[in-house]
Amino acid sequence: MLVFEFKTYGKSSQFIAVAEAIRTAQFVRNSCWRYWVDNPKKNKYDLNKYCAVLAATFPFTDELNSQARQASAERAWSAISRFYENCKKNIPGKKGYPKFQKDCRSVEYKSTGWKLADDRKSITFTDKKGIGKLKIKGTRDLHFYQVSQIKRVRLVKRADGVYVQFCINVDRKENTAPTGNTISLDVGLKEYYTDSNGVTVENPRFLRKGERVLKRSHRRVSKKVKGSKNRGKARQILGKHYLKSARRSGMK
Repeated sequence: MLVFEFKTYGKSSQFIAVAEAIRTAQFVRNSCWRYWVDNPKKNKYDLNKYCAVLAATFPFTDELNSQARQASAERAWSAISRFYENCKKNIPGKKGYPKFQKDCRSVEYKSTGWKLADDRKSITFTDKKGIGKLKIKGTRDLHFYQVSQIKRVRLVKRADGVYVQFCINVDRKENTAPTGNTISLDVGLKEYYTDSNGVTVENPRFLRKGERVLKRSHRRVSKKVKGSKNRGKARQILGKHYLKSARRSGMK
């Protein structure tokens, strides 16, 4: 799977709809987990069937695409199956017992509920949440891949906006001719790495360089009144600084 990420652009009402879709996905995931707690013998397919019960019971759940609801149920089962595997392997300490998800930042669609434009510059979400058409901009080119190769589409909320991720099923093959040369790498803290030829690359230390800005942003958040709009703005600025540091380090 290749994962391509694009920044989305739209109206404020559309991003409110995106936030509502994410909250609905979180509700489905937590409801499926609670259903498993009350019925421990239920399996993955039972959780998928339970999504239809949630859609019939709660109208806001029915507004979300059916496959997006199933994807949220699969997330719940992924946490449950990971807990089972840890128990079978007798891993010491905590086994990762599933808990309620308190901070969900993404909603995942499968093959339905979205439509990519022919020019690959916009995507339209067709469920009842009212997200509509969003413009996308990024450095990747989707023209090299067919729409049928896109197996998942995620809407991810970050500190600086909403992004859309395309999970593309493609066979990656790289034909490289062996050179016959061998090189050793030594990764360290003072230097990023040193090879056997004596070439040294300094450690950029992006997080250490950004600590001053992060500390100042943390102080500004702590000085604001809890629940106020100014505190929310300060938290958003703090999140952007963390996101910038993570991108510099190659984590995002």
